[in-house]
Amino acid sequence: MELVEKTYCKFVHGLDVESLNPNKKYHDTEYGFPVEDDRELFARLVLEINQAGLSWSQILHKKDNFYQAYDNFNIAKVASYQNEDFERLLNNSGIIRNKLKIKAAIFNAQQILLIQRDFGSFKQWLDLQHPKSKEDWVLLFKKNFKFTGGEIVNEFLMSTGYLAGAHQVDCPTYAQVLKCKPKWYETLNIRD
Repeated sequence: MELVEKTYCKFVHGLDVESLNPNKKYHDTEYGFPVEDDRELFARLVLEINQAGLSWSQILHKKDNFYQAYDNFNIAKVASYQNEDFERLLNNSGIIRNKLKIKAAIFNAQQILLIQRDFGSFKQWLDLQHPKSKEDWVLLFKKNFKFTGGEIVNEFLMSTGYLAGAHQVDCPTYAQVLKCKPKWYETLNIRD
């Protein structure tokens, strides 16, 4: 019996109408599209970290709660969180209440502030690192951030356009992503 891997594209296109939100919206408008804003990059990193061990659907259902709980992912605010903020997050039933994931969000915000100071922005730092193999990206993230294993880094980079693979070539969203020229697209040396 041959095992067929179910991709996110097949999963989303196979959902019944009532199940489409929020996966369909995320798949069609965010997943794989380049992200230019540091705050949104930080948000995506935190969401990917929180997905570890859970389904992406759970994270998408709690996405608005995460934005509210983490001050709209204002990097400077999250970096300055104190013990009372940690406790507030730990007691917030609208998000994932995992001590290590909350500590990672705060630490990673602090790291992004350092990166912004040294490189101008998190986005510029990511751009300067590109292109790298998935393995090299993972090593880089482990050196600079917490709670960034291989799958988290891979999904973060695919979801923000740094690594290919977010969509199947025959997925209609793939063509939309290509129009936005994600970073991985540059390495293909394709001319318009």
